[in-house]
Order: sequence, then structure tokens, then C-alpha cells
Amino acid sequence: MNSLQIAASGMSAQQMKVDVVANNLANMSTTGYNARRADFADLMYQQIQRPGTISSQDGTMLPTGVQLGLGVRPSSVSVVLAQGSLSQTSGDLDVAIEGKGYLEVTLPSGGSAYTRDGALQRSVDGQIVTSDGYPVAPGITIPTDAKSVSINSDGQVYAYFTDKVTPTLLGQFTLATFTNEKGLEATGSNLFVESPASGPATIGAPGLNGVGVLRQGYLEESSVDSVKEVTELIKAQRGYELNAKVITAVDEMMSTTTQVR
Repeated sequence: MNSLQIAASGMSAQQMKVDVVANNLANMSTTGYNARRADFADLMYQQIQRPGTISSQDGTMLPTGVQLGLGVRPSSVSVVLAQGSLSQTSGDLDVAIEGKGYLEVTLPSGGSAYTRDGALQRSVDGQIVTSDGYPVAPGITIPTDAKSVSINSDGQVYAYFTDKVTPTLLGQFTLATFTNEKGLEATGSNLFVESPASGPATIGAPGLNGVGVLRQGYLEESSVDSVKEVTELIKAQRGYELNAKVITAVDEMMSTTTQVR
């Protein structure tokens, strides 16, 4: 009987779904986090009788055949691309991306990573960095005597000084876009790196060619819908219980078979 293995694959699938939902709920307050979704596909089939098989000498053809499935497998855990709501913080270095795009950061290895977490900080050297201390491209440094900083929707960073009326342009943030955002590889700490599935990054100025714009003094909240996630959690729990009942039923059937005299 294949029912034990089929039900076991169903329990494993529901367990994975619970893991994905748990991760979404755990990141309800994570800046710029997009919810994940577990997708599944049925396994291969045993072709007991293929559809279209000739079943008798007079040429009668089977309209459907007999195909027995062997369970379920995970096919992907994909990112649900959705804009999170913007929360006002009034911080000079808090920026939210409204629309498509990722901030590019430079890792200690020299490689690039990408994030939508705009809770930026100022390093001891005055450089604009992420909360983990990674410099944000293209590498903008705020002078020590600057009294305030302004970032417009185009990503241009201006510094205001006490002895000057006109602000000084320090640089401009760029945003990276990808052909397939869902193909980005998550590495933790709100960072992604490009992969063969995502394609290379296209770097451009905010507000041009469909790229999003920046909003200073705001942060993008998590896009997790708690009501939807709890609903999915209940569905996964019921699915797990039903597959467990299948295993119990099969075990009872096999016990009955062994007790036949």
C-alpha cells in the first residue's frame, strides 16, 4: 500500500507550509519584508492503464485510464511582491521606496547586495550605511559640520550648513531592478543577492523608467497580512490532521489483514 508514503508526503508538505507561515508572522514588524508563499505540486503517477489504451478486441478505447498519484512535493517558496504601507518616522536617514527597486549595499567581501530596508544610519566616518554597517551605494558621506540632511524623491542627498543658505549636493541614491525579482536569493538581514534566476541588476535613478521613488522620513512596513496568515495556518493544521488520519486508517487496515486466520 502506497497510502502511508502518500500521507507522509502530505504531512511533510503541510509542515513546510506551517514553517513558511511562522516565518511570515515572525516578520510582521520587519521593515520592507515581503511575505513568502509555499507552492506545491503533485508527484509522479503510476500508470496502471494509460488513457486511450485499447481495452478489448473490438477496439474500445479507455476514456480516462487508471492513474494513481504518489503524493505531493514542494515546488517553490516564492516572495509575494507587494508594496508595504509607509509609516512616518520623521528620521532624516529613514527612506522608503515607493514602487519598484532596491537599494544597493556593498558587502565586506566587496560584492553587492540589495535591500528595501531604508532604516539607514550614519557611520563614525559620516558614511551612510545600513543598520548592519554596510555602505549604501554609491557611497555618500555626510560632513561632520552638516546640521541636517535632505533626501528628495529622486534620491538626491543634500546637506545644510549653518553658514550657508544654499544646500550642498552630496550625491544621489540609485535603485536596482531585476527582470525576475522573485528569483533573488535571500541571505538574511533584509538582504538579497542576485542569482541566475533573477538576472543581473539594472541600476537607475529613482523615478525613471518605471523605477520607484524615495520618501524621506518614512519606512516601508512589512506586507504580511496577519489575518490571511492565520487562515493559512488553520488550513495547514487541518491538512496535517487529515493526513495523519489517513496513516491511522491504513495502519488499522494492515492490522486487520495480519489478523486474518
